[in-house]
Amino acid sequence: MEPIKNRYDFVFYFDVKDGNPNGDPDAGNLPRIDAETANGLVTDVCIKRKVRNYVLMTKEEKTPFNVFIKEKAVLNNLIDEAYEDDEISKKEKDKDKTEAARIWMCKNYYDVRAFGAVMSTGKNAGQVRGPIQLTFARSVDPIVALEHSITRVAKTTEARSETGGSEMGRKYTVPYGLYRAHGFISAHLANQTGFCEEDLNLFWEAMQNMFEHDHSAARGMMNTRKLIVFKHNTALGNKLSYELFDRVTHKKLSDTPARDYSDYEILLDGEKFPEIFRIVEAG
Repeated sequence: MEPIKNRYDFVFYFDVKDGNPNGDPDAGNLPRIDAETANGLVTDVCIKRKVRNYVLMTKEEKTPFNVFIKEKAVLNNLIDEAYEDDEISKKEKDKDKTEAARIWMCKNYYDVRAFGAVMSTGKNAGQVRGPIQLTFARSVDPIVALEHSITRVAKTTEARSETGGSEMGRKYTVPYGLYRAHGFISAHLANQTGFCEEDLNLFWEAMQNMFEHDHSAARGMMNTRKLIVFKHNTALGNKLSYELFDRVTHKKLSDTPARDYSDYEILLDGEKFPEIFRIVEAG
């Protein structure tokens, strides 16, 4: 299929209730937070991981929708597979082999086509800059990170079982947070990786449904609330991204701490809209 011809910018809202949307390993797995404003943060890597997991689940690791960055993957072994292709192995120059391997990886791995990858760690398949780029998600209001003591009556070793009593632990949650992230899709970079309309539709599908298949006790209730996509008329685009993002606003409906999505309204050009997913002309 042909690569996409249009540039896209999008605004993505999701929320969490009584869960930890993205723990910080440098802070004992506390929810990530902006130390100056107390707004919650979720990294772009976290969001991409959920997209990858959705693609793995729905496409069952079948070419051309396999995923390069996945659990327990040995990346250099996957890069080596590209060099096993007959057309690549016959090339004499390393430069030609590298470029051919890069193209092979783009054709076979969805996340390389979409997000890009560094593939020069073993047999060199070059580097790919992906057409989809995401910002960190930031909560629209400050969050409170709660710390809960938990107990476990079962013991992991014989020695611990002799001590008696329960073992103590910690669990961290955000009572409620509504998060907003921004994204950008470049038609020019899509042309370099072969990112096509089918790939794009799968990405929109993943962004809407990825939390439905990622529930756990740690993450609590997480849901996609709004995905507003601005479609440009050309590959270069006809509006600045910040001008489009400014058209999407949110409003808190009370002065009490938010505990549910119903405590907010999300507006497009000052008006409410019922759809979770909406494509809007950028012009």
